[in-house]
Amino acid sequence: MSDLTRALKRLVVGRAMRSDRLGETLLPKRIALPVFASDALSSVAYAPDEIFLTLALAGGAFAAMHSWQIGLGVVFVMVVVVASYRQNVHAYPSGGGDYEVATVNLGPKAGVTVASALLVDYVLTVAVSVSSGVQNAAAAMPFLRGHEVWVALALVALLTAMNLRGVRESGSAFAVPTYAFMIGIIGMALWGNVRAAMGTLPEAPSAHFELRPEPGYEMLTGIAFVFLLLRAFSSGCAALTGVEAISNGVPAFERPKSRNAATTLVMMGTISVVMLLSIIALARRTGVQFAEDPATQLFENGRPVGADYVQETIIGQLAHTVFDNFPLGVVVIAVCTGVILILAANTAFNGFPVLASVLAKDGFLPRQLSQRGDRLAFSNGILILAGSAMLLIFLYDAEVTKLIQLYIVGVFVSFTLSQIGMVRHWNRYLDDVVDPRERGRVYRSRVINLVGAAMSGTVLLVVLATKFVRGAGFAIAAMVVLFFIMLAIDKHYRRVSEELELSADRGQERALPSHVHAVVLVSKIHKPTMRALAYARACRPSVLEALTVAVEPDRTDDLIAEWDDLDIPVPLKVLDSPYREITRPVVDYVKSIRRSSPRDVVTVYVPEYVVGHWWEQVLHNQSALRLKAALLFTPGVMVVSVPWQLRSSEGAEEWFTGGRSSTSSVRGPGRGRR
Repeated sequence: MSDLTRALKRLVVGRAMRSDRLGETLLPKRIALPVFASDALSSVAYAPDEIFLTLALAGGAFAAMHSWQIGLGVVFVMVVVVASYRQNVHAYPSGGGDYEVATVNLGPKAGVTVASALLVDYVLTVAVSVSSGVQNAAAAMPFLRGHEVWVALALVALLTAMNLRGVRESGSAFAVPTYAFMIGIIGMALWGNVRAAMGTLPEAPSAHFELRPEPGYEMLTGIAFVFLLLRAFSSGCAALTGVEAISNGVPAFERPKSRNAATTLVMMGTISVVMLLSIIALARRTGVQFAEDPATQLFENGRPVGADYVQETIIGQLAHTVFDNFPLGVVVIAVCTGVILILAANTAFNGFPVLASVLAKDGFLPRQLSQRGDRLAFSNGILILAGSAMLLIFLYDAEVTKLIQLYIVGVFVSFTLSQIGMVRHWNRYLDDVVDPRERGRVYRSRVINLVGAAMSGTVLLVVLATKFVRGAGFAIAAMVVLFFIMLAIDKHYRRVSEELELSADRGQERALPSHVHAVVLVSKIHKPTMRALAYARACRPSVLEALTVAVEPDRTDDLIAEWDDLDIPVPLKVLDSPYREITRPVVDYVKSIRRSSPRDVVTVYVPEYVVGHWWEQVLHNQSALRLKAALLFTPGVMVVSVPWQLRSSEGAEEWFTGGRSSTSSVRGPGRGRR
């Protein structure tokens, strides 16, 4: 990396942080709330709109009559889901969230199903939130019209840079606007109720319009009546998006992690419920009329308002009503709403990388996603999320009406499977509980999860029935594709692990006593390592030394213990790496040998295994390649690759040689690297 590139990286990301400073990046509740709850809180800006839009199909009277019932239904689901997730964060605090619950209780495939749904939902959260925020901003700043896509892409890039600097820094930056939004909405609701009690609250700007039903919705009875209510209920359940983020982000909380996460979850749920019900109640009190097609549904003096009528959001109409004599209040509400919609994407930027790192450790995603970057954030996951969201924004022209149809499905897939998994968790737990009081608590918990599973499943079915042909089918297709990709990655890693596993008779694969000199790089004890040690002995250097870099202390301790258990007669030297680098400590150590013995030649043996497909190469860490590239430029150092050919590499030689064969072939431990 050039000095200029390194300087630009430090300008954007900041200075690298030592691994032992990970505790400094943990979040207190006051910062965790805006970091993990901005998505759920921001949904208050559009969930009431979705409820009123759906009910308005049957006319204004129908919407006014049933909006509060739908609101209470959504609140009921919110309370049940929050209560359920409080149990999740205590029972499964490792950060796997819904994925871990489903995997442990329903099996790996159920866990992968949940994971694929959540990953797709996180990408859509970024695309929908940023696009919605840009569209809201364009209403107040007309010069943005026609440039929404590029503005949205720039905002995603900005969010990416903020999150690459670390969770705590991004959370501190986003806390102020998130709290401003909460204070603004609750303050507007309180002032509106005060004015209503004083008799000075005016009607909404749209209150004098007549909202007529769409053709076919004039007289709803029976199944059609129930279906419309269910559709409005499922649309309003957009308010639940983002609830799962806290259970996925438990490791980012300060200790005690589970208790702080559970408290933050309750705070988020309480604030969301208060804001949602306040907006719905205030909208009914001021007579807000909100139509899916205002040009044909809204009438003034018996005539349609026409295509020239610009319908503001419900929050926008309420702001103009409550603050009719205070224009600054209208501006504040508009700005806070636009900003929170953009910052809602920040929840995904914290949830996606953590979940991806858990999946990578379990072998379902490339292992590079489990590594922390310079600022102790999961940088690779952040970049993949940003790239995927940018692609969606570009393909859909940052139009929320198109993107929103893909939304919500994934989160309710995870809700449903997670709560079914928790029911099974309590069933298993009951087998070991004897105390009557504890059994009573478990029974109550199981009932909560049963109700939550039933409600989430119902919402999921209604969403699928009403949105599949409008775009939800594409989201489901993406989940299916991602599901099979993760299974394929897991299969590959399992096959490689089995192929590299030491045999039952480990004595045959130990390095023999040696009087030679070499530096053999070791990451773990497997067949490639044993071959490299044996090959170094065969080359007969004066000293034989194994070298490993302590990037993860736990894994290093396990390596040392296994090294001692196998009684490998080669000294193992451990290099400390506080910044999680591998290449630099090795190069510095080799240079120190050269300085102490300038006339000696240092030979570094690099064990590596060879794969036959390019996509397999992507799945494996490129540490060996980086090390060889760095060591080749070090004077007096010889680098020897000791390859171990995996079965997938068989036949690859013919591809590289154009299918030509030779009369004889020698394939030894020092050859085969293509």
